[in-house]
Amino acid sequence: MSTETPNIVIPRDLLPRDGRFGCGPSKVRPEVVGELTGVSVSYLGTSHRQKTVKSVVGSVRRGLAELFALPEGWEVLIGNGGATLFWDVATFGLIERRSQHLSFGEFSSKFGQAAAAAPHLEDPVIVTSEPGTHPQPVPDATVDAYCLTHNETSTGVAMRLTRPQADGLVLVDATSGAGGLRWDPSQVDVYYFSPQKCFASDGGLWLACCSPAAVERIERLAGSRWVPASLDLKIALDNSRLDQTYNTPALATIFMLERQIAWMLENGGLEWAASRSDTSAATLYGWAERTPYATPYVAEPAHRSPVVGTIDLEGVDAAMVSKILRANGVVDTEAYRKLGRNQLRIGMFPAIDPADVEALTACVDHVAGALAG
Repeated sequence: MSTETPNIVIPRDLLPRDGRFGCGPSKVRPEVVGELTGVSVSYLGTSHRQKTVKSVVGSVRRGLAELFALPEGWEVLIGNGGATLFWDVATFGLIERRSQHLSFGEFSSKFGQAAAAAPHLEDPVIVTSEPGTHPQPVPDATVDAYCLTHNETSTGVAMRLTRPQADGLVLVDATSGAGGLRWDPSQVDVYYFSPQKCFASDGGLWLACCSPAAVERIERLAGSRWVPASLDLKIALDNSRLDQTYNTPALATIFMLERQIAWMLENGGLEWAASRSDTSAATLYGWAERTPYATPYVAEPAHRSPVVGTIDLEGVDAAMVSKILRANGVVDTEAYRKLGRNQLRIGMFPAIDPADVEALTACVDHVAGALAG
């Protein structure tokens, strides 16, 4: 296929109002940037140990508890480094001896790799399935932590969170799903994520909603093995209870996260946010199913993610389509690089207007038609 990008201009009336469809970092609502500018001299550049910042951290923790309807005794922990760092954190502070990991894409495989590399843990159990599908946890008496992924960002597969009929904590990587997918806290012990997806902020933080059982394990494992202070969950727990992080966080990230949580709550909470993504997903997958050159990559409709849509194209160069879209101000529709498919990957997080997803499909049709000549 040609590598030259044709000069195809998409009519202005077809273009979305906001052309950002990335799967992380994702669209930040312009209103939040305006609010951040408004606190530039009263909040930015101030001490994260003082009330000005701690009150925002406290609002984040209370807001998440309300958004997710966390039961009594749950705690919201916050730390620096993102969900990738949290995999290492969990190998020290949540996995006691052995873990089981569901692996069905690039990101869901990495926690298992971290556990396998930890010299103080037994080799993990890895349960795999082909990309585009997801496996189920398998009860195992040798396992004390079951590690699931709510939404596999690389493939656009979402899974329903169900506790296995066995002892052990259930740890869920929810980085691209938290805030856009429904879940039941009774089925989970740790629900952790970064804020650069559904929460329309920047990366560099991890947040973990922890059940009483998870808190008990954190406190029990504390001091039983050597842990670098920056990876010590007990230190993170103690600091979070004071509405602060162990070391200095990115204040803009925390502010934008707090504003996104407040926006969700003001409009109806998690049900409203998830329904907004559902509307976008129905538009994208419905378009793909009725379009001759497009097919949803995830074959099982129940496994198709409402927040990350993957669409295979046939007879049309998807990479070229993305290049032309980008030249017209519609960005970050490229497939996940390691999946290696002729595919578009579309972020449909709550901050993305469903009407813009509909406009995107019209733009893809226009570009595909122009390429076909």
